[in-house]
Amino acid sequence: MSDSKIFLSDVITRNPWVASFTDLLAVVGKQGSMGVIMLEIDLKPEFPDTPRNWETLIESAFTWGEK
Repeated sequence: MSDSKIFLSDVITRNPWVASFTDLLAVVGKQGSMGVIMLEIDLKPEFPDTPRNWETLIESAFTWGEK
């Protein structure tokens, strides 16, 4: 992926196997190493395990990668 910006909705659409918020964090954590420098959070993930602080967790995963 050579884009410098990606939308969270695109991450979800391009990874249809993602079935939980935990899975989503793993995918988001890989985006920075793929050349993406900005993640636009354009929707709230609608997974049963999405926590209240979901935005912070997504930003952290994108910035710091998978933990």
